[in-house]
Amino acid sequence: MATYAIGDVQGCFDELQALLKMIGFKASKDRLWFVGDLVNRGPKSLEVLRFVSGLGDRAVTVLGNHDLHLITQYEGFERPRKDDTLQDVLSATDAGELVKWLRGQPMMHAEGGYAMVHAGLLPNWTVEKALALAREVQDALGAKTYRDFLANMYGSTPDSWSDALKGWDRLRAIVNAMTRMRFCTPDGKMDFRAKGTKAPAGFHPWFELRPKAKEKLVSGHWSALGLKVTERVAMIDAGCVWRGALVAMRLQDRKIFELKCAGYHDSKGE
Repeated sequence: MATYAIGDVQGCFDELQALLKMIGFKASKDRLWFVGDLVNRGPKSLEVLRFVSGLGDRAVTVLGNHDLHLITQYEGFERPRKDDTLQDVLSATDAGELVKWLRGQPMMHAEGGYAMVHAGLLPNWTVEKALALAREVQDALGAKTYRDFLANMYGSTPDSWSDALKGWDRLRAIVNAMTRMRFCTPDGKMDFRAKGTKAPAGFHPWFELRPKAKEKLVSGHWSALGLKVTERVAMIDAGCVWRGALVAMRLQDRKIFELKCAGYHDSKGE
């Protein structure tokens, strides 16, 4: 049995199937970990959602910013953006079922010496603490009042974490760190504007500030950075939708598999 972590799919269903063929994935015995952003920008978000949800406990996916964007659009809190490609999901007869499934996915997952989150973790968050914070968001998404949370989820404030944060500010800060962050300061102030690889003054890539932990981290979100694997961190969004590659990493031996992609857009984005 092997477990493969897979980078941001973003609606690239055909490429996902080709990658699974490349690695010899067998649903009867192997498992897949998806780093989030299953949907949007690529042409087949509906097929991706149907496939991954159909894998049941053979797949684990954490929520990314595009996944949350689909949920909020479906619930009527977000307007479509000009580069969205979510209409196939929104107009599907099983849209409600698929969005409900997506809303039930975790913000973070940890198992077997690895922890997975879409964007990153703040410097002062241990994996144990981050998992507890992730569950706070999961509880809000799963509550009967989840629409109240969705209505207050967006915004770039507060941009710093404090254990004293409460209410919507607390949940929003957790979501922003785990699904949007690329750069932060050593004391946990986040930048949400820079999308390239050059850090704003006083900021650093979040993973450079992480203290050594027993768990290795797996993340996506940062297509401009490309594939980056160190002893402690694997950043595996290589920008399939942006004419890059779709990446799988076998967790047991950290072997990398790359499927080069023709892509659907010329320039890398969020």
